[in-house]
Amino acid sequence: MTTPQSLTSDLADQITQAILDTGGWMGFDRFMSQALYQPGLGYYAHDSAKFGMLPYSVQNGARVAGSDFVTAPELSPLFGWALAKQVAQALLVTGTREVWEFGAGSGALALQVLQALQALGTPLDRYTLVDISGSLRERQRATLGTFADCVRWVDALPATLQGVILGNEVLDAMPVKLLARVNNIWHERGVALATDADPQTQRFVWQDRITDLRPPMEVAGEHDYLTEIHPQGESFVRTLGDKLERGAAFLIDYGFPQAEYYHPQRHMGTVMCHKAHQVDDNPLADVGQKDITAHVNFTGVAVAGNDADLGVLGYCNQAHFLINCGLLQQMAVADLPVRVNTQKLIMEHEMGEFFKVIGFYKGEPWQALGFTHGDKTHTL
Repeated sequence: MTTPQSLTSDLADQITQAILDTGGWMGFDRFMSQALYQPGLGYYAHDSAKFGMLPYSVQNGARVAGSDFVTAPELSPLFGWALAKQVAQALLVTGTREVWEFGAGSGALALQVLQALQALGTPLDRYTLVDISGSLRERQRATLGTFADCVRWVDALPATLQGVILGNEVLDAMPVKLLARVNNIWHERGVALATDADPQTQRFVWQDRITDLRPPMEVAGEHDYLTEIHPQGESFVRTLGDKLERGAAFLIDYGFPQAEYYHPQRHMGTVMCHKAHQVDDNPLADVGQKDITAHVNFTGVAVAGNDADLGVLGYCNQAHFLINCGLLQQMAVADLPVRVNTQKLIMEHEMGEFFKVIGFYKGEPWQALGFTHGDKTHTL
C-alpha cells in the first residue's frame, strides 16, 4: 500500500535528482511545479482528499484523514448559482453556448453552474473541464454523472475556442518565481540540497542567486524584501486571450492590485501552504502532502489580458460580485445551515474582501452583471 510518507519520499528523490542535474540549484517555480504536479506524486497528481469542510472524519470510532482546505463551491452551493447568473448573461451577450472551466477541483462548481443554467433555461451545448489531475477527474465524473451528455474533459486547448471561461482558485496554484532583495541587491530565491540535515526529514534549503529579474514596480526602501513574480499565471491569461475568439472569462482568486501587492510593508511575500485546514509558510517540507499557493497580482493579470486583446469587464471583491449576481435573494429562501455558510462568502473578514473577481471580454464591451456596483478597475 502506498502511504503519504512513501509518496513524499519518492517525490523528494525525484526533486533531489533534478536539483543535482541542474548544478545544485532549482528555481522555486520549478520546485513548486514538481511539488504540485509531478505525475503520480505531486499534491494535485495523487488521490488524497483535498477539498472539503473538515480536516478529518471519524469512521468506526477512528479518526480518518479528511480535507486540506475548503473552496467557495464546497462551502455553499449558492456560490455557483450566483456565478451562473453571470455566466448566463455572458453566454447571451456573446452569442456562445459553451463553458470552459479550469481547475475544476471536486466538480462542485461545475455541478452548481450546470444546475442553475438548466433552471434558468440557458441554452448550453457543452461544459468543458480542463484539469490535469487524473484523480480529480474521476471525482468530477462521479459528481457530474447527471450531466454526462454535455460534459467533457480535455488535456489541451484547441487552436481556438468560444464561450465563457471560468477559473476559481486557479491562478494562485500556478508556480511563481521568488525574488529577494537582500542588502539592497536583488536575488532569485531557489532551492538547494541541505548538506547537514537528516535525509529522512527536510532535504531542501533556500539559496539565493543574484538576478536581473525585478518586480514589475519599484519597491520603496532599502530593507530586505521577499516577493513573487508570476510569469506562468500571466502567460496562462495571454494564452486564453490568444485562443478566445468570442466570449468572456471570469477568474476568482485571492490577491491584490499591483500597488498593494508590492507595498513596502508586504516584505515577507505571500507564498503559503495548506494541509488539514492549517496554514504554514514552509513549502520545502512535506513536499507533495500539502498545497502551495501565492496571492495573485491582479494588475499583472489585467495587463496580460490586454496584451492578448482581452478587454477588462470589471474587477471587484467577491462580496460585491456575488451580491450583484443576486446572492442575497437566493439566501433569503435557503435553509439556515446554507445561509450561515453562505455568509462567509461575502463577510469582509472571511472571503468577501479577501477574494477578488476579474472579468474579461473578447469582442465588444458590455456591462457585466457582477460588476454593476463596487467595480474597482481603476485601482489596477
